[in-house]
Amino acid sequence: MRAGPYADVAKALAGTPFASIHYVEETASTNADAAELLANADAAGRTIIAEYQSRGAGRKGRAWHAAAGTSLLFSTILPQTVAAERLWIVPFWTALCVRAALRECGVETILQWPNDVLLGDRKIAGVLCQSSVTAASARVACGVGINVHRWREAETAVVPPPAFCDDVAPVDRRALLHAVLRKYPQALPLLEQPERVTGAWESAAQLPGRRYRIAPDAAEGPFEAIAEGLESGGGLRVAREDGSRAVVALADARVLR
Repeated sequence: MRAGPYADVAKALAGTPFASIHYVEETASTNADAAELLANADAAGRTIIAEYQSRGAGRKGRAWHAAAGTSLLFSTILPQTVAAERLWIVPFWTALCVRAALRECGVETILQWPNDVLLGDRKIAGVLCQSSVTAASARVACGVGINVHRWREAETAVVPPPAFCDDVAPVDRRALLHAVLRKYPQALPLLEQPERVTGAWESAAQLPGRRYRIAPDAAEGPFEAIAEGLESGGGLRVAREDGSRAVVALADARVLR
């Protein structure tokens, strides 16, 4: 195992639960690689980071496109188990840590349900977690993709077009990874406090009050709604234009931009 260009980051994190970094130039998916290690106790706290993913994926199998060397693509296995009943908070917890790290690097973002980090109205980062549940507890890998350096074909290759750290500030990927992996241990206690995660996430997503355009997976077409907050389990509580209220489940819809 080698940290490659992130060796200095691993060294700086010595003594923390997140000092183990494994760098690869190319892989199909860092999340898939991490998922294979969830049963291995020696891999707890390890971050797998790739220069390029040939099969990077977002929610529900949607592809993550990024030219080699332009994004920060990594998956981190949490050093502790998470209660299975609280698994739903992990992606929101991860997004909060990513947002805090981006802010530290000069990039101010907002969060969007369920797993996006936005710069203005464009996506700059996404979160996708993998888990392995045994009885009442789970091992989890937090997958993160952050658009750092703009690449020439991005405006046409990715729909809708993404945002990049370069759009507002020069960001070094090593510094950004270091910032995220420093936020994780600081925030670990919150994994046992869903209400605090929910409250912090709602504030970072500017809820209540943001308008969402939601596309259900069922036959119903997209609809406009005002997002009001998170429900236990990760669903989004919304007020529709006709005055009715509903909870959109994590597995049942996506947000259009």
